[in-house]
Order: sequence, then C-alpha cells, then structure tokens
Amino acid sequence: MSDYLLSGRTGRYRGVNVDPIVEEIRKGRREHAARFNYDLNAICNDFRKRETELRNRVVSLPPKRLRKETKS
Repeated sequence: MSDYLLSGRTGRYRGVNVDPIVEEIRKGRREHAARFNYDLNAICNDFRKRETELRNRVVSLPPKRLRKETKS
C-alpha cells in the first residue's frame, strides 16, 4: 500500500499505542468465536441465550422527564 494515502498517525503498525483493555476485549471475542467454529448463527444464538439468562441482572430505569426551563 502506498504510504502517501495514509495520514501519519493512522496505520496499524506505525507506533500506535496498544490499549490493554481493547486487546483483552478482542481476545475474549476471538475465544468466543473459536468456541463456535466462527459460525455466526451459533455465536448469535449463544448471545440470545445469555441475554435471556441474564435478563434479571440488567437494570431498567424509567425515563427521566425533562424539566421545562423557566426564564428569569
């Protein structure tokens, strides 16, 4: 790839700092996909199953009403 097409700070191998949190997330994603042999249908089915199992762990708050601004 021609270097003149890339800006100085965007390339993957151009001294970009590696964020350990992002790398940990990517590692988990790769491991999860590998468990299902990278089959997208199986991965999505697993996510749906987990979603129903963990539904009670998600907090659902009522929407907050906006206050009308008063002119002073």
